[in-house]
Amino acid sequence: MKRLLDFFWPAIGLVAVVWSVKLLFEKLRAEAAADSSVRMLLGAGGLWTDLKLIAGVIGGKLSDIPAHGWALAFVSTVVAYAALAWYDRIALLHLGRAQGISVYYISVCSFVTYALSHNIGASVFSGGMVRFRAYSAKGLSAGEIAVLVALCSFTFAFGTLLMLGFVLIAEPQILKPLSSLSRHFAIGEGAARIVGAVFLAFCAVYTLGAWLKLRPLKIGDFRLVYPRMPIVLRQYLAAPLELMGAAGIIYFALPAEGNPGFPIVLGAFLLSFSAGLLSQVPGGVGVMEAVFLAVLPTVPATAVFAALLVWRLFYLLLPLAMSIPAIILFERSQLGKAARELKEPPCAP
Repeated sequence: MKRLLDFFWPAIGLVAVVWSVKLLFEKLRAEAAADSSVRMLLGAGGLWTDLKLIAGVIGGKLSDIPAHGWALAFVSTVVAYAALAWYDRIALLHLGRAQGISVYYISVCSFVTYALSHNIGASVFSGGMVRFRAYSAKGLSAGEIAVLVALCSFTFAFGTLLMLGFVLIAEPQILKPLSSLSRHFAIGEGAARIVGAVFLAFCAVYTLGAWLKLRPLKIGDFRLVYPRMPIVLRQYLAAPLELMGAAGIIYFALPAEGNPGFPIVLGAFLLSFSAGLLSQVPGGVGVMEAVFLAVLPTVPATAVFAALLVWRLFYLLLPLAMSIPAIILFERSQLGKAARELKEPPCAP
């Protein structure tokens, strides 16, 4: 049975590759179909014609962004994904399992995990199957991987509350334009600052628990250890770094004219990306556009769409495309390992 499972998981990995390629094409097609004239032509001339149409539409939208904007957006992407890899490293340090797992291995595992989960949304891939395949190969148990996934998710949530708390205190007027999207945003600046203060208070209480060295929670044989101060301090650095890097992609792709500044762009990103995750819409399609158009009324709508397209290209689509070879190489190595073990004669009793 074990040997059969060794072949089953690589097969699942290959299915993920096919699914990812199909998803990548559908996302690019959806971006191009936003133009009604192009939407009428898509599907009429076959796959190759569709690919040329998609390339032409996307190229036209991105041609107005200056070279330095592209360069800074790319650097922001690298910063964001490096910080995401740090999430995994922090979780492994918390588990005491970082030794023997290289930074390169962690970075590739994290990159593939988030490339798939950001695009697919609610999926078994989002912190589940990819990390299970990668870290179980390094000797981690299913329980340890579950804690790792949970701590990575919490680090993101912690960073979001921390940064959103600062934004709401410094720029409380950011919620006012969003009242046209939902009545829940129709609160005054004083109330917005109070919400921001509550978010920061939560972060402070979490930090206090680490400083007090709270005892582990035991449920049967399961033991959940509260993160210690060295882990929490790393979260204070990694989580804001990732969020600022991701928001920086959009900020640097926006034109200078009418740009309200990085704090507002960061706040719009935090609100829209979090709403997209909660709604389980892959890539926040539609949600991000609505929030950014409301929060950035001084920026032309075409420029906002172009900046969000750059974000999806750098943060979603290119990582998704790059993750496919990584999955193939990993599953090929695992399949080869399983085949070698199958050929080996059983050990004598």
